[in-house]
Amino acid sequence: QVQLVQSGGGLVQAGGSLRLSCVITGRASSTAPMAWFRQAPGQDREFVAASAHIGYTVSTHYADSVKGRFIISRDIFKNTVYLQMNSLKSEDTAVYFCAYSTGVELTADRSSYAYWGQGTQVTVSS
Repeated sequence: QVQLVQSGGGLVQAGGSLRLSCVITGRASSTAPMAWFRQAPGQDREFVAASAHIGYTVSTHYADSVKGRFIISRDIFKNTVYLQMNSLKSEDTAVYFCAYSTGVELTADRSSYAYWGQGTQVTVSS
């Protein structure tokens, strides 16, 4: 079984930065695709960023709304995935979830991710 434990959320002013962490435990693949999603009040859970190993290449993909501002990265030795969030806007306010895929492809499809973190609140004040 795979478990994901998140940390790093909080309150920040618009224009500021936060870094979220997701520690992966259990029988997890070191090359499994990982992603971040978020859900604002009254909204559907939406894709934010993903990272996957394709052969010897590490690929990333970002939602248009965060491209150029957010960075997904991974420390294989610590089994940790990060989401660095810069130039935060009030519309970034949401509960953020990390997710683990049992597949092999880089994807923004929620159904591809079988394991989820507990979620962490990010609030951006204007």
